[in-house]
Amino acid sequence: MSLFGMMQSGVSGMNAQANRLSTVADNIQNSSTPGYKRATTAFSSLILPTTAGSYNSGAVKTSVQYDISTSGSPEFTTSNTNLAIDGNGFFIVSDSNGSPFLTRNGAFSKDGDGNLVNSAGFTLMGYDYTGGAPAPVVNGFDGLVPVNVNSAGLTATPSTNGLFYANLNDAATVVAAADLPSANAVTAEYSHKSSLVVYDTVGKEVLLDFYYTKTADDNWEVAVYDRAAATPGTGFPYGSGPLATQNLVFDPALNGALAAASPTSIAMTVPGGAALTIDLKDMTQLNYEFTVDDADVNGNAPSAVTDVEVAADGTVYAKYENGDLRPMYQVALATVPSPDNLIPLPGNVYAQGIDSGVITTGFAGTGGFGGLISNAVEGSNVDIAQELTDMIASQRSYTANSKVFQTGSDLLDVLVNLKR
Repeated sequence: MSLFGMMQSGVSGMNAQANRLSTVADNIQNSSTPGYKRATTAFSSLILPTTAGSYNSGAVKTSVQYDISTSGSPEFTTSNTNLAIDGNGFFIVSDSNGSPFLTRNGAFSKDGDGNLVNSAGFTLMGYDYTGGAPAPVVNGFDGLVPVNVNSAGLTATPSTNGLFYANLNDAATVVAAADLPSANAVTAEYSHKSSLVVYDTVGKEVLLDFYYTKTADDNWEVAVYDRAAATPGTGFPYGSGPLATQNLVFDPALNGALAAASPTSIAMTVPGGAALTIDLKDMTQLNYEFTVDDADVNGNAPSAVTDVEVAADGTVYAKYENGDLRPMYQVALATVPSPDNLIPLPGNVYAQGIDSGVITTGFAGTGGFGGLISNAVEGSNVDIAQELTDMIASQRSYTANSKVFQTGSDLLDVLVNLKR
């Protein structure tokens, strides 16, 4: 037996326990860090060759492991841009140099440029909706851009399509051709009238008057005018002719629905706006008073962004003053076959490791990826009680190893004193 070997074993044991205490200290100090994953110290023995009459004490080595695959509990907040992953996956973020990393830290907030940046300073990445609904690049980070919530500024959308479904009273009186609204005469007569608000290219409201007039049994004329051109107090004659006219034909055998050969829409150009088509396919003619069943049109007046909302599938919506929601980005998620073998880096981010496997990207709620929870962040998976227990055990082991070293030192003193 070697006294120096015994002392070296004691030193090896103290170093191993110091490493264990270091991971415990790191875990405790990050117990409130969003998305932090607990580090643990694994021990393995190094045994030296021995003979029948002599034992050579070996050493112990340590390796640090990270419990990355275990999720922390969600902690709810008041910020719509705080995100937590409910299940598998990592956020894809980039540093100031544009290098991509993975993280579970979803404490995102808007920086001075409008980018969503987490508490460690990494920028959230996603796919832009500019070219339509995005599709993920499953084997790389191509196409990802910073999620910028300032990109949706003041906007106005012209009306291009809509619908108007109503019942026209079959008992209405037939109007002579010379008095139809399409003639735009002061003597104009009509059976029913309604109006729709539409929007031009700069978001200005344009009021359209719709006249429905019975021209014969089961036949109706639809005439559309710009309200701005109406004669005050009377309407007719308008300052200009109708924007569009259409003749609808109904079939009593179809319970008052439009006949198979009848037009089912009316098209026009909005003054100062775009081409507009109004769907009329569900119009009916029944012996009942004029009743509007449904009416709607797209487009909107100028409206500013008031808030940002994130759906469970990661779609980032801009919320406007008028209540409209417009998709801007879809947050991308990534996963690997062995998350615990990712390489931890400063800022609570991870890089692909040799043993972690290939990174695959996708969207929340698809292909094994978890869903997103807004107004929440994932807490650390550190258990303080467990860390304090490990600290006490490591302290005792460190003390015991120091006693081994001290005993070896005392035996060396005895050996040296034999000479004296």
